[in-house]
Amino acid sequence: MASSTSIPSGWIDGEPHHATGADHIVVNPATDEPVATVKLAGRADVDAAVAGARAAQPAWGRATPAERASVLLALARAMAAESETLISEEVAHTGKAVRLATEFDVPGSIDNVEFFAGVARNLEGKATAEYSADHTSSIRREPVGVVGTITPWNYPLQMAVWKVIPALAAGCAVVLKPAEITPLTTLTLARLASEAGLPDGVLNIVVGTGPEAGAHLAGHPGVDMVTFTGSSAVGRQVMAQAATTGARIQLELGGKAPFVVFDDADLDAAIHGAVAGSLINGGQDCTAATRAIVAQALYDDFVTGVAELMSKVVIGDPTDPATDLGSLISHAHRDKVAGMVDRARASGARIVTGGTIPDGPGAFYPPTLVADVAEDSEIYRDEVFGPVLTVSRFTDDDDAIRRANDTPYGLAASAWTRDVYRAQRASREIHAGCVWINDHIPIISEMPHGGFKASGFGKDMSTYSLEEYLLIKHVMSDLHGVVEKEWHRTVFGLGSDQG
Repeated sequence: MASSTSIPSGWIDGEPHHATGADHIVVNPATDEPVATVKLAGRADVDAAVAGARAAQPAWGRATPAERASVLLALARAMAAESETLISEEVAHTGKAVRLATEFDVPGSIDNVEFFAGVARNLEGKATAEYSADHTSSIRREPVGVVGTITPWNYPLQMAVWKVIPALAAGCAVVLKPAEITPLTTLTLARLASEAGLPDGVLNIVVGTGPEAGAHLAGHPGVDMVTFTGSSAVGRQVMAQAATTGARIQLELGGKAPFVVFDDADLDAAIHGAVAGSLINGGQDCTAATRAIVAQALYDDFVTGVAELMSKVVIGDPTDPATDLGSLISHAHRDKVAGMVDRARASGARIVTGGTIPDGPGAFYPPTLVADVAEDSEIYRDEVFGPVLTVSRFTDDDDAIRRANDTPYGLAASAWTRDVYRAQRASREIHAGCVWINDHIPIISEMPHGGFKASGFGKDMSTYSLEEYLLIKHVMSDLHGVVEKEWHRTVFGLGSDQG
């Protein structure tokens, strides 16, 4: 995209929307070159988007599941037809490697849309029956209403899909605020949805800052539910803003995933898994492997193997298919990552490989392995969100589980072992929303994603995600038409002796 390209500030009522706020330049963090310019949306633009959603939601909520599914299937086909556009936009505004966008972000997003097209037609509840002698009970599933969604910059398209598509499948209307630094694929998603037949106003986009547009959306009285993906600190702010109106809320927040390697693990598999799991998306992933907790017997070989494999990772031009690792999202974020590594070095941790900002343009940072970290150190406890893996030792299985759980986060974890009983214990006792056994990172549309503790609550993906956007209504119908019902006796006496 040319540097002079001006893009809409959003998508409201089925049309591109142009706000009148300050200019924001979208920058390619791998080249430091401008990609596009957008005028930031403000409170009035959020108001307009919410008004459009409220007007459109009743009709969309009354559409049959088959009608909603048809639109979602058309959207999936439209995304597939324009996958090259989505890939190039995703790479341009994030700096991520094109292989990741091509093989994971875009096809995964399309698959998620296709999945929810099927889920839209598969509402479940208790059987309609007479649970009391005098009544028939049934369950209705109804859309929660208007959903305000705030998505992050690390997976702009995928996070938009994870939030928007189940809401649409449930019959909700959505107002989505993407990160203002990565708005391109979200705007394209809205355009494709409109072209696929989504009624005007059902999906609205506002491109603005978090403190202005995001805060107003989260606390808007016209919003029935707020969903957010991002840091735990900002998630708490969003929850407080939503609490002012009593809106339902769903949060997917930060993580500090343990990567537990027991002494019977396949060492080569664990080494490869640690490098892939820690470097996915440049480590800018809440589920990325960040804390390798390794049995004493394997520790030295694990550190040597991970460092050797990390040294072979190709860093460079994100548009080159030969590149393994692109840039981080910005110079400011790269400097934050580097600062945490520098402080770890100063506190006595061993930087085995990486740990130095490379020369040249772009927000690049090398794969970095930090060994011998203390349990109370910043780099062990706080989310780095970069291509950095720490390694520490454990003594026995109890110590491994304790270390894995010694964190405020609980989004994801993995355990590496050939012992089925160890694997079962790890999956049972590690407090995280997802525990992988002998792997780390894979996700599928059919299974839920979401955390425990400071990593949030509620689920993305899977049929569990659809539940977030549906209200459960119990309908209880009298069977006999009797005026004087038995239970009335608890309120006033019945019978001729009262006449």
